[in-house]
Amino acid sequence: MALASAFLSNPSFISLNFRKHSKPGGTLSYRRINGKLNNFPPSSHQRNSANYQPTPWSYDFLQSLNNGYTDEKYDARERMLLEDVRRMIVNPNTEPLPKLELIDDVQRLGLGYRFHNEIKDALHSYVSWEQKRCPTKQCRRLHEAALSFRLLRDHGYRVSPDIFESFKDQNRNFNACHSSDVKGLLSLYEAAFLGYRGEHILEEAKVFTTTHLSDMMKEIISNDHLWGQAIRHALDLPLHRRTRRLEARWYIEAHGKRKNADKVLLEAAILDFNIVQSTLQRDLQEMSSWWKAMGLASKLSFSRDRLMECFFWAVGMASEPQHSELRKALTKVTCFITTIDDVYDVYGTLDELELFTAAVERWDINAMQDLPEYMKVCFLALYNTVNKMTYEALREHGHNILPYLTRAWADMLRAFLQEARWSHDKHIPLFDDYVRNAWVSVSGVVILIHAYFFLNHNFSKESLQSLDPHHRLLRCPSVIFRLCNDLATSKAELERGEAANSIICRMHQSGATEENSHKYVRSLVDEAWKEMNEGRGMESKFSRAFVETAMDLARISHCTYQYGDGHGAPDSTSMNRIRLLIAEPIELPENR
Repeated sequence: MALASAFLSNPSFISLNFRKHSKPGGTLSYRRINGKLNNFPPSSHQRNSANYQPTPWSYDFLQSLNNGYTDEKYDARERMLLEDVRRMIVNPNTEPLPKLELIDDVQRLGLGYRFHNEIKDALHSYVSWEQKRCPTKQCRRLHEAALSFRLLRDHGYRVSPDIFESFKDQNRNFNACHSSDVKGLLSLYEAAFLGYRGEHILEEAKVFTTTHLSDMMKEIISNDHLWGQAIRHALDLPLHRRTRRLEARWYIEAHGKRKNADKVLLEAAILDFNIVQSTLQRDLQEMSSWWKAMGLASKLSFSRDRLMECFFWAVGMASEPQHSELRKALTKVTCFITTIDDVYDVYGTLDELELFTAAVERWDINAMQDLPEYMKVCFLALYNTVNKMTYEALREHGHNILPYLTRAWADMLRAFLQEARWSHDKHIPLFDDYVRNAWVSVSGVVILIHAYFFLNHNFSKESLQSLDPHHRLLRCPSVIFRLCNDLATSKAELERGEAANSIICRMHQSGATEENSHKYVRSLVDEAWKEMNEGRGMESKFSRAFVETAMDLARISHCTYQYGDGHGAPDSTSMNRIRLLIAEPIELPENR
């Protein structure tokens, strides 16, 4: 892990991108022979075609979306229910543990953003109550200790993981008596993923809970279907790393199956989900019209048409209804990233790519004259869109944000160009060299720089100085983005013979097996999460909204690449997620 620590702590080691898809033809291919990577000659074709699947989401379909929850009667009903939920949260007579469980349910059901102040006050009251308790009565059950730790740390409280020492035996191992406590194990498992670097007890908790939850899966599934679903869901991906709105849909359906489900809370969550979904549909329809008018998908036929997937990515980072403008901006940014990525990865010659990079670095309309026709279309579309964003920021808020936006685009394209040179030269870079370039090329910094200016309209020169690409809240989510992508696509890329990928670079440099290389890269993902957790919990010049958006970039990366390349090659699983989040409302209970 020495290399992992150096790579994560050294700012020069980070960069990510919306890449990792097919690069057929024109690149040196590799086969694993006797434990080593060997090459065979590339194709002679100058222009490549990745043969990307067409989008399954037609313009007419997107324009027809209407879940039926735009009527005022639904808003009125939701307001009444939300007031009932608010009274539950602020009720001073509720015991501490039930209050924590209520807060957890409210957040997981997708209603947390409605009750920021009430939840903050309730947690503050819980902390005060804990401090006043008699020291001899500090013994709590594992579930309460773990749930309180997770909720408090998630909301920025300085809480030590040493509270879990009391659940260990004389040999300093977690006590075996907890191995059959399903509720406690699940709570401790979820809490362990909010750890910081060096918090070894939380690493022990991960191993302990994962082992016992995995062991009890078969028995619980046969005897208690709901607990079995909860365990499978948690082991598949911990709560802290899940996209919040998609998790809300899953939790609403799971919560509704409980015998003791609170009907008021459940109906409020369903209505909120459906009403927010109607807002998302309106945003998507506007973006669909914008994308059609832009014409890049038809003019650049070699590139991926991924408007819906880009919008899904934007929703993953900004799901709350008040963030429509941010969602639309991020959709535009990710559409351009995807298209330009294909220019560099698939179609452009090295000479053309150098010209395009120089044009973006200059950010001068006159630079277009040196570009081939297909690049002129792409450059002008990007130039006009970013300039319009800048104009609106200057008009509305008096800030010229153009230097920050263009610098981010230029940095990313230089990283794109470096990857193109490696491909052209048939070169497998050292692991560190690859990662140093790849966390930039993955596009996370470009996305977050744009998000920053849409979330913050009043900022000082001092706060802008924190907007350094190497700051951990920009770097760590980008590392996670890059490595999640590599983990999902490395097998296919090995088969296609792609040279630049963290798995391939690790195997080539160290002689490690593919399996061990995957394990190593997953450990780097974990380390990046710990560093990001730590940075989130410290004093920061960034707003809480921006910090959460940066965390959400890491979360949507896990979501998109959990089962494969959900962006470049969406399958039925990724399309079903989009459908559940954006297209299909949740049915309201019949007996309301």
